[in-house]
Amino acid sequence: MTTLFDLIDTLGSSLHSYLVSAGVWTYPGAEAIKLALVDLVDDQRSIADRAGRLLEERGGVAPRAAYPIRFTATHDADLGALLPRVLEGLRRQLSHLDRLIDAGGDAESVGLVREAREATLQHGDALEELVRRGVVAPPAATN
Repeated sequence: MTTLFDLIDTLGSSLHSYLVSAGVWTYPGAEAIKLALVDLVDDQRSIADRAGRLLEERGGVAPRAAYPIRFTATHDADLGALLPRVLEGLRRQLSHLDRLIDAGGDAESVGLVREAREATLQHGDALEELVRRGVVAPPAATN
């Protein structure tokens, strides 16, 4: 049950989930970013909902999304400016999902984690493609 709880928490408490829920403002022309984020969050919510039902069938209680207070500082930023942070968050999310897979567990739970990992990877690639196409500025290099 820990795997399912952790999966739901990981998918539901992310920056990209917050941005979609909060409806962060964007400049005209950045619709591609908003649509890509909505697709990502829709897919992850679907997986989290399935994990929640499975968790409840097993006697557990699914966690609710809890966003860090620091996410509220994103309300006056454009999605294009936030995309590097979203991509970094996706990389951390993928690493966490990899750790959950490596930890093992029952086949159904690990299967959902694998599905979440694949969806996250595909959507991350789509967001990276927006950067490559010049829809947004590339992420700044960090030292």
